[in-house]
Amino acid sequence: MTIRQILALGGCAASLIFCSAAHSGQRSGDVAQPPRPPLTGLNLAGAEFGALPGRYGFDYIYPSDADLDMAAARGFGAIRVPFRWERLQPKLGTEFDVDELALLQSAVERARLRGLAIILDVHNYGRYRGELIGSDRVSLAQFADFWRRLASVFRNQERVIFGIMNEPYGFVTETWVEAANQAIFAIRAAGAHNLILAPGNAYSGAHSWMASDYGTPNSEAMVAISDSCGNTAIEFHQYFDSDSSGSHAECLGPDAAVKALAVATSWLRAHDKKGFLGEFGASDQPACLASLEAALTHVDEQRAYWLGWTYWAAGSWWERSYPLSVQPVNGKDKAQMTILRRHGAPAQAAKVWSSPICRAH
Repeated sequence: MTIRQILALGGCAASLIFCSAAHSGQRSGDVAQPPRPPLTGLNLAGAEFGALPGRYGFDYIYPSDADLDMAAARGFGAIRVPFRWERLQPKLGTEFDVDELALLQSAVERARLRGLAIILDVHNYGRYRGELIGSDRVSLAQFADFWRRLASVFRNQERVIFGIMNEPYGFVTETWVEAANQAIFAIRAAGAHNLILAPGNAYSGAHSWMASDYGTPNSEAMVAISDSCGNTAIEFHQYFDSDSSGSHAECLGPDAAVKALAVATSWLRAHDKKGFLGEFGASDQPACLASLEAALTHVDEQRAYWLGWTYWAAGSWWERSYPLSVQPVNGKDKAQMTILRRHGAPAQAAKVWSSPICRAH
């Protein structure tokens, strides 16, 4: 089913609104301006934890006030909040669970009160109860319906960003792109102009963006991502260990980190798109800290193409032994946090990039 079969035309394509140039960050004809400050912050994990359905406060948790205060106090402008589709919508095509929605809305409001942008991250890997989007059991239309409903709840709220899916994998890449486009269309048809983050297939890895071992490379298929508002960025993930999974404490080193991100930067430049580094992480081993520094320096230097980043991960439920966690221990920051804060942007950037606005083509 095509996008225009699922919803009537609507949303920002038909709205009379303020528009700015689609990708340059300036109005057409204006004198070129320096890139805007990046949107930087942390993944605050917890709401994606535990087996389904799970008990709130026992199996999973949304960010606490203390976690939000920690992020804001360190000068970050954004948080990315992973949560599970199945908890919010226990049955496909139906209304959201009232209690779960209230938890998500509370997290959003509490973050906004602290000046933080919040990325709503559907942390499902392209699946619903283990079934792939686009399969007989989970249709593309049902995925679009979920996003129509969620967009209607948070439509045009300042500082709310829609991360349509975490790390989809196992797709025919073209099928994933069609799923993403249907979700984007549903969001816009709901009248929501919020910034959208759209990932690629194969966990959306920067290092594998041009690879073909998973099918059509993201570098080819993701060119077809379409947004009538021109307010969608491509979400990349990149870890610095040997298989780019983030599951090892050891890292390959700074040259490998920059090489992986440079693949994404080159593609963004070639196709006049914006990118967002939604997940990356490193342990406190020397090679990893050097990789983290080099990666963020690269993003700083390429701000014309990168909106910013959210580090994986923080959150009070992480075990202290988790090597990538930057959750402070007894009030003391970890070595990775020192680097993150050095590259972080003023919190004002949260409002700049997360304002609901159509950047018409």
